[in-house]
Amino acid sequence: MLVTTWVGMHLATQTFVPWKTFIFATLGIAFAGSSAAVINHLVDRHLDAKMNRTLHRPLVNQRISIPNAVLFSGILGLSGLLILIQFVNLLTATLTLLTFLGYAVFYTLFLKRRTPQNIVIGGAAGAMPPLLGWTAVTDELSAFAWILVLIIFAWTPPHFWALAIYRKEDYEKANIPMLPNTHGIRFTKLYMLLYTLLLFVVTLLPYVIQMSGVLYLWVAVILGIAFIRQVIILYRTESNTIALKTFGFSISYLFLLFIGLLLDHYTRHF
Repeated sequence: MLVTTWVGMHLATQTFVPWKTFIFATLGIAFAGSSAAVINHLVDRHLDAKMNRTLHRPLVNQRISIPNAVLFSGILGLSGLLILIQFVNLLTATLTLLTFLGYAVFYTLFLKRRTPQNIVIGGAAGAMPPLLGWTAVTDELSAFAWILVLIIFAWTPPHFWALAIYRKEDYEKANIPMLPNTHGIRFTKLYMLLYTLLLFVVTLLPYVIQMSGVLYLWVAVILGIAFIRQVIILYRTESNTIALKTFGFSISYLFLLFIGLLLDHYTRHF
């Protein structure tokens, strides 16, 4: 989350990000994101107890009490918003609050339990960090920043569905309607492939609108082909190990893609 936030900050300026903005925006956004994560642990603690992946979370095994977790989340969330209001700008604070509500309330309380499209719709909240980074520097919305959001939004379904395939039994135990459980693994793999192809097209937009140059284009094409290849391998096999490998690859993919954006930006402006 913070890597994509930092890239959003740097792409918003042709020089360097002011150090005060960088530090306070990072702290404010990180605190708010962490607060939302704690709420996720609080709300989902009964589901987490049923899944091997989350069985050892601190609220499940009672290493942290519920009142302490509520207090911790409240302090983090309030501190994050106050930092953003006081030291960054009101626009970034407002967008961060909306992102917080989108993840902690809309996704965690409603979408996750009600629809297999939970990751697709809820992915909007998870895609916001680069926009927050951009507005922290410029105090204004930009079409360029929304392109970064669109990239993460398109990346989220194939990223998380790979994990959902690997942890299918966990989601069955917890009765969470993930796509592999409601529509089958084969159907999920097909959708992963379609979203990966969509992602490939979306990642070319920064070059098309002249937001980025040739260096980024090469990075996007090479990584995109590699991601599509990985998903095709997953589509053709029944191995759970390949699903986990695809999940891990997707994380490296996004990290390298955004590093490519950053390197291209500074090689063109310096």
